[in-house]
Amino acid sequence: MEGFVEENLSLLKTVSDSWQPSDILPDMTSDGWNEQIQALREQARAVPDDLLIVLVGNTVTEEALPSYQTMLNRHPGIEDMTGASDSPWARWSRGWTAEENRHGEILNKYLYLSGRIDMRAFETTTHYLLANGFDPKTGNDPYYGMIYTSFQERATKISHGNTARLANQIGDPTLGKICALVTGDESRHEEAYKRFAGKIIELDPADGVLAFAQMMKNTVTMPARLMSDGGPEDLYQQFAVVAQRIGVYTVRDYADIIDHLVGYWKITELSGLTGDAAKAQDYLGGLAQRYRGLAERSEAQLMAQAKKKPFSWIFNRAV
Repeated sequence: MEGFVEENLSLLKTVSDSWQPSDILPDMTSDGWNEQIQALREQARAVPDDLLIVLVGNTVTEEALPSYQTMLNRHPGIEDMTGASDSPWARWSRGWTAEENRHGEILNKYLYLSGRIDMRAFETTTHYLLANGFDPKTGNDPYYGMIYTSFQERATKISHGNTARLANQIGDPTLGKICALVTGDESRHEEAYKRFAGKIIELDPADGVLAFAQMMKNTVTMPARLMSDGGPEDLYQQFAVVAQRIGVYTVRDYADIIDHLVGYWKITELSGLTGDAAKAQDYLGGLAQRYRGLAERSEAQLMAQAKKKPFSWIFNRAV
């Protein structure tokens, strides 16, 4: 795998070719810094509370980056043994982390400058999430890890992409541009992890398919599942309901990701599988359709049960 990973390091951009938050946000060293901030705040006033909630939840998720790098370094065979190893896996992990680090940074600064949210409540939520941890149910197995990251990067791309679309529609092109830049990064990262997992399935189809099926049976755990603002409510569930309601990330998206990965890795076309691996192949082949069949019912049930709840992030206004 190491040679294959080396060949795909080009999916990371060089530092000199990468965007940085200061390229988009107000220039505090310029004479017109105040006017730039006022323009950003004027645009941000158009962002409705429900989109703000999704934006904060996405930012909290990005800010928990230390947990995600730790997850990668727990998997035998792909860890960064010294913290500065020259192996392809280690260079990928550090390069990926460096690109991801900009996401929380730019979103955090936008939220701060916008004046629209309770920053302390947001910061408290990030603190809780990092302290509570993150268990993707991969069991430190690199096969599971690559499948999980393939799924999660695509889910994150969808969420940020839909946030960008909605931001542009309501009249905040700065937020739209920020989320579009993050979406572009997530798209490259998704492609890399899909290639890594695809190579695993090519080299070891039986165990690769079994790992894929088991991850789907576990249900993919979202990185921010353990978020909290210190209150008694299930904050992640409240956030997820709002994201579903405004179409940023839905049950249908979950089904579409399964369908995409099954097709990308050509799961139904694999030949020679027997026993449990063949059963896993059949299970995966029909899984997306099963989720789509459940989507309409589950969406209706979710919306019927979902009452507006106060969010500390927006000064306890109900959404």
